[in-house]
Amino acid sequence: MATAIPLPDRGQPLDVTYIYQMANAINSLATQISQASDNYTTIYTRDAGKQQIKTNSAKIIAGYYDVINNQRVETNQVIPFNLTYSDFKYPPIVTATVVKNGTSEIAYDANVVLDSVTGSRVDGKVKFYASGDNVSVTINLIAIGIPQSSDII
Repeated sequence: MATAIPLPDRGQPLDVTYIYQMANAINSLATQISQASDNYTTIYTRDAGKQQIKTNSAKIIAGYYDVINNQRVETNQVIPFNLTYSDFKYPPIVTATVVKNGTSEIAYDANVVLDSVTGSRVDGKVKFYASGDNVSVTINLIAIGIPQSSDII
């Protein structure tokens, strides 16, 4: 971390030492904020192929959908779900995870499949491979992509 530059007194003439301290501090900051390749995120999109963007400009959205809450499910029952989010430039990479809520073990026999991913919505289904009562399941979703207004490298 760069050392703080002492503030000049009012009316103090700026000398070479003081200007040197300012330039040294600026150079130190520039080194810390380098354009290194690890400051970029690469996202392989289906529509536009490999895209690179500054990591701090990538868009990440996380959400959940309560599929079923304390209800009975039957073997091979399919329950649709969706999550709407703000626009991505291209369909993002989306990951979905089944989360068991409550005490029923039926959630261990559930599978999630994404049907459609667009720049503003993801649709999917949860299929149960066992039947039982008092089932509570949530789907956690994480979407990572290029925001609508971005500077792609």
